[in-house]
Amino acid sequence: MSDNALPVASGERVREVARQLIRRHRGELLVVICLHAVAALSGLVGPWVIGRMIDLLSTGRADMGTVDVMCLLLAGAVVAQALVTRFAQLWSLRLGESVFARLREGFLATVTSLPLGVVERAGTGDLLSRTTSDVDAVAQTVRFGVPRILVTGMTVILTLGAAFILNPLVAFGILAGVPVIVLSSRWYLKRSGPGYRRQLASYGRLVGVINETVEGARTIDALDLAPLQRVKIDRALAARNAAERYTLGLRSVWYPLTTVGFLLPVIAVLLWGAFLMGQGLATAGDVTAIALYAMQLTGPVEELVNWMDRLQVGTTALSRIVGVAEVPTDRPDADEHPEGEQLEARGIRFAYREGVDVLRDVDLVPRVGERIAIVGPSGSGKSTLARLLTGITAPTAGRVTVGGADVMRIPLAVLRQHVALVTQEHHVFVGTLADNLRLAAPEARDGELEEALQVVGALRWVRSMPQGLETMVGSGGVVLTPAQAQQVALARLVLLDPHTLVLDEATSLLDPRAARGLEQSLDRVLEGRTVIAIAHRLHTARDADRIVVMRDGRIVESGSHDELVGMGGEYAALWASWQAESAEEPAG
Repeated sequence: MSDNALPVASGERVREVARQLIRRHRGELLVVICLHAVAALSGLVGPWVIGRMIDLLSTGRADMGTVDVMCLLLAGAVVAQALVTRFAQLWSLRLGESVFARLREGFLATVTSLPLGVVERAGTGDLLSRTTSDVDAVAQTVRFGVPRILVTGMTVILTLGAAFILNPLVAFGILAGVPVIVLSSRWYLKRSGPGYRRQLASYGRLVGVINETVEGARTIDALDLAPLQRVKIDRALAARNAAERYTLGLRSVWYPLTTVGFLLPVIAVLLWGAFLMGQGLATAGDVTAIALYAMQLTGPVEELVNWMDRLQVGTTALSRIVGVAEVPTDRPDADEHPEGEQLEARGIRFAYREGVDVLRDVDLVPRVGERIAIVGPSGSGKSTLARLLTGITAPTAGRVTVGGADVMRIPLAVLRQHVALVTQEHHVFVGTLADNLRLAAPEARDGELEEALQVVGALRWVRSMPQGLETMVGSGGVVLTPAQAQQVALARLVLLDPHTLVLDEATSLLDPRAARGLEQSLDRVLEGRTVIAIAHRLHTARDADRIVVMRDGRIVESGSHDELVGMGGEYAALWASWQAESAEEPAG
């Protein structure tokens, strides 16, 4: 497994989480246990009645009235068991849903607070598999496994108790299969835990490789990397196959042994019971009832054993989900608060890999209210600098401060009130347009939402939507165009209302005319604020108070548009190239 993979919780930590959940839901759990106990007791009446009838009939002590009473008792027990079982299962499912809902909400809160740097190093596959297949495995275990384990466990305990109360000597035969089941289960459980962890991890790697192949299909095709990518996929598939075959091999040994353990009790009870009957230590009714109990145990014990296997998958998945919470925070000492609006970056160096600097000795100190445009070729470090300025990533060396406070020591909720980043990436969440906007300002009124939309030029198309601000968007709703989605993201920025804004090519998904109109509309909101814009459209740079040119992770030029063009350096070359491309666009 990669050293960058997200952590997996220890068995003790998983047990502690389980104990916490039990304590929180002990009332519902007690109701479920009591209902299943009543249902199991009702199921024990049938074999006892049949055994008593055999004894009464064999000794000639039964008349028709007695038989009728016994039959009514048997029928009543069956009906009672059916009714109680229904309510027991209903409460079990409710308990499962409540427990899973709490787990899911906690996991979502943890995932959304993960340091982005950790997520990026781990890769999308690991986190994606934990949020999909692992969550599904835990859901199956909590919703269905826990209730069924309660049912079968209660049934086994009460059935054994009834058998020993009826005739302890005959009941010992039921235990004949215990050594086989216990020894084979110990052998299996010792090996299955690591096997399932390996299996789930291999699925995460496979998802990651396939995901990067799909997302980078054009690049792979353009650079003729298909053979290399195919080898990576084949290796991931081989690892997945080997992991699956290992756990399958364990099950192919364990299942037959446990099947033998299910059959032995019935055979042992009949043979041992026949011997005891010959010695006068048991009646035919005792042997019959206990043999029926042994047969009744076959189903619950088999189901319990099967759920032990699925429980291994669920427990392993839970350890991966709980492990996400063990990712250390990138803000362990977030106790500083800004005193002012001055943003400063001094002596900044940054490396994704040790020894390979992406940024080198960068100093950027914008004046309060100044508009700075950062330009440069792809790979020059512009977007990385934007992440450092907004406290998303910590610099390898140097310091970024806002109002004298280190951005990595400011509580995130406070930092976002001062500095905010809008990137060229955007996301529309499932919900209404109003819900999407209120992510930035939960208490905002509809009028404030419309004002923000007006600023970014989106109010007209929002009002043309079927339900306006209440229109459902995202998966299953109205699908917004990339330009509309970007306008929604920019409207969130307006609502957030920070004093320093970092725009990382925030209008890149809009056509040049729409982008130009949007930027002009934003001018009214940006007035008096510090704005740092990562720009690839140089008309944005031309309008800025200061232009910063980056190349190879360094700031190589700084000045106004006219000053830099007059210098004839990096920016002048970029400006001439951009003008030439702009002149050719109409002809294309």
